[in-house]
Amino acid sequence: MDKLVIRGGNPLLGTVRISGAKNAALPCMAAALLTDEPVILENIPQVRDIETTRKLLAAMGAEVELGYGRAQHRTTICARTLAAPEASYELVKTMRASTLVLGPLVARCGRARVSLPGGCAIGARPIDLHIKGLERLGAKITQEHGYVEAVTDRLRGAEIVFDRITVTGTEDLLMAATLADGETIMQNCAREPEVADLAALLNAMGANIEGAGTSTIRVKGVTKLHGARHRIIPDRVEAGTFIVAAALTGGDLNVAGCDPAHLTAILQKLVETGVKTVVKTDSVRVMGDQPLQAADMDTEEYPGFPTDMQAQYMALTTQAAGTSIITENIFENRFMHAQELVRMGANIKIEGRRAIVCGGTPLSAAAVLASDLRASASLVLAALVADGETIIDRVYHLDRGYENIEEKLKAVGAEIRRVGNIFPKRAPTPTQS
Repeated sequence: MDKLVIRGGNPLLGTVRISGAKNAALPCMAAALLTDEPVILENIPQVRDIETTRKLLAAMGAEVELGYGRAQHRTTICARTLAAPEASYELVKTMRASTLVLGPLVARCGRARVSLPGGCAIGARPIDLHIKGLERLGAKITQEHGYVEAVTDRLRGAEIVFDRITVTGTEDLLMAATLADGETIMQNCAREPEVADLAALLNAMGANIEGAGTSTIRVKGVTKLHGARHRIIPDRVEAGTFIVAAALTGGDLNVAGCDPAHLTAILQKLVETGVKTVVKTDSVRVMGDQPLQAADMDTEEYPGFPTDMQAQYMALTTQAAGTSIITENIFENRFMHAQELVRMGANIKIEGRRAIVCGGTPLSAAAVLASDLRASASLVLAALVADGETIIDRVYHLDRGYENIEEKLKAVGAEIRRVGNIFPKRAPTPTQS
């Protein structure tokens, strides 16, 4: 099992380029199931979750080519025939976003069998809103043996009001509604940039969608979608992670190839902590030459501060003068990284959904354990400023969502290396199934 070994103390200097957004790429890959023509996606990150999705789509009968060499960061998906419209537990259990195939499969094939995802380390993420929405669209849903089975002659447009904001639920039903008869109106939708990016692809495929990126989305169903070419948006969480890393290490880092418009809440919060930034059209320069100051933070749905940046922000506050109160409003169990930070010398107290961080305590190297994707990132950030050599275990979590993070960090001055079997192995020729 791979580990990262990091010796702290080096400021991050230079330029780092941000990869495509994993959380945008995954629903866009699922959207390719809606047509029998090729869908070409560019700016695809080379991370573990992309490979998992490739296997999932290939198991259904789709042809999925992941580019290497000159075609790096591009995938071509052709779901000409879908012999097995099913998502097995073996794949869904490793990546909850696999449930995004439910809506497209029902819309395209009239049937789908998708494993329930089971437990999640950071808290409950049920798919009940996906199911309720599909029933509103006319699908008959049954659940047995750990699977959701959906069948329909054809979906029909309907009004769907989400009981709570759900990103994957919004995306799943948005895809299903594109091939439904009539108009679908979705209320209380997620407003994340990844939802708008999915809608941009679907419209390029011939869908009729308005309002994506707002709380109300209208979809006029069409009888058929066609192939398209689409470029995935930059990863705002990766960008935020490097921005925090630069501030934490007292560096001077240009975070290039990002979309600052997607980072507003993060940048505003960092201003409160004393971090200086220069924002341009597609980059953010971070200058960490001022002492960090404590600032409270609450996670919220977009456009609020993202839950996927909470762990990284906590690492930052361990080095900020004063006390910061971090409130996690999205997931009920997303403070597992806190105890690992405490092992490194942080002063953190957990009270339900609140973490009270008394900052300004020096961090020292330790052997720590990653519990999930963003927790892994917080431990990397802490290790960058810890005294000595930190060993982070279970970094396969990190590989799910950060492309070549150790190479990127090393290129801007971090002393970091990977030990164990390196993932993913780069194939010299395209992978096709």
